[in-house]
Amino acid sequence: MGHWSGAVGGRRTLIVTTTNLAPSRVLADLDAHLEGDLEALFDLVRIPSVSADPQRGSDVRAAARLLATRLGAAGLDEVALLESDGHPVVSATWRHAGDAPTILIYGHYDVQPPDPVDRWETPPFEPTVRDDRVYARGVSDDKAPMSIALDVVASYLRVEGALPVNVVFALEGEEEIGSTSLAAVLAAHPDRFRADVVVSADGAMWRADHPSTMHSARGLLALEIDLSTASKDLHSGRHGGSVPNAIHALARLVAGLHDDGGGVAVAGFYDDVVAPTTALLAATHALPFDERAYLSEIGAATTWGEPGYGTLERQWYRPTLEINGMWGGYLGTGPKTVVPCEAHAKLTCRLVADQRPDRVFELIERHLLEHRPHGSRVHVTRHGEGAGAYHLHAAHPGLRAVLGALRATYGVEPWVVGMGGSVPICETFQRALGIDTVFFSFAVGDEDIHAPNEFFRLERLTHGRHAWADLLARLPLEFGA
Repeated sequence: MGHWSGAVGGRRTLIVTTTNLAPSRVLADLDAHLEGDLEALFDLVRIPSVSADPQRGSDVRAAARLLATRLGAAGLDEVALLESDGHPVVSATWRHAGDAPTILIYGHYDVQPPDPVDRWETPPFEPTVRDDRVYARGVSDDKAPMSIALDVVASYLRVEGALPVNVVFALEGEEEIGSTSLAAVLAAHPDRFRADVVVSADGAMWRADHPSTMHSARGLLALEIDLSTASKDLHSGRHGGSVPNAIHALARLVAGLHDDGGGVAVAGFYDDVVAPTTALLAATHALPFDERAYLSEIGAATTWGEPGYGTLERQWYRPTLEINGMWGGYLGTGPKTVVPCEAHAKLTCRLVADQRPDRVFELIERHLLEHRPHGSRVHVTRHGEGAGAYHLHAAHPGLRAVLGALRATYGVEPWVVGMGGSVPICETFQRALGIDTVFFSFAVGDEDIHAPNEFFRLERLTHGRHAWADLLARLPLEFGA
């Protein structure tokens, strides 16, 4: 895994062209099948494949079966649901392109819970088109971007009878819960997943008005705090003011995770952080970022965070510790006069090079135990292994191909940006297969991913389909096949 050392968006390609390299018959076929493929996408979106909800297990499997059916109908080989301790990985192969490179196409069919449902303007699992957008849970993350890749492969096989590259699909059902089973599936099927590069349909472009791909993604650590002060909830008239209140105690504890300036107050938290290069920072500062427009878009009054850094630096190159949720006591309708005996909080950290999830968890757990309020008991639980940060070398042939495909599709020089979010599969593929991941998604970061009223811009279906068609034709040139 290399580190980015060149300028963001720099012209470091071998193949420089604004002409789409895909056969014209494939592009015409994609346009002709757009409406039918859109209906197939809607069928997938209607399945509430929420991987975090055990009651939705049958729905997650239904989405997997639907994808397997589509892969088989497209003419791929070895279509299978690869079972795991969790949800299956849907896979298929096509290895008839001789010495051409093999690409592993990654996507995920699981989605986030739709909560809070009452904030949706239309039902979350009924795709609704308005203002040239389709609204539904999971349509942007990741069902539409993933379907684009599948539809392009199907078009090549339908029209040309062959692909310009060898292909293996890995479509998982646990991305939204940390890809907990993916590594085991890859380890169990090394020959199936042998490839030269991963092309991820997951991820999102930075902005809707300019094409981009990513050179980095932050890592992830998730944990939960359980704090208790008594064996049961107590009557607030009889006991209030004389025993600790668990919610009060937890509020003080989590507030102490940050200093007054917005930095993380956990001792050692920043010790392993590797700062970005001067060239990378200069290129990032040169990007057209309007902070006031950003605040207006998200409905916030001001920025906040670690002192001494700009917004993009904080989002792409600095680690964070966020409180994702807190609860305890009585949450029903009307009053209930109790002193809560327990309270809970969920936290996540976004990590950067060279922070490791194990070490960061140890530091946070130690801080919480050492600073727990008097009279409280604290237990810290880690959710999943987490993932380290990811960096892609600027000269990677997969990145060159992605930039070429975007250039050919949009007619402008693409940006190469950082990603504030996390894509744990990058580290997983590195460890299991020894290959890098390039990002080629046609979602956009402003599409209310993980929030109510998630949407996907319909025009980006056409953009994405033409770009993926070019990418498949361009990859053999960049890999020297």
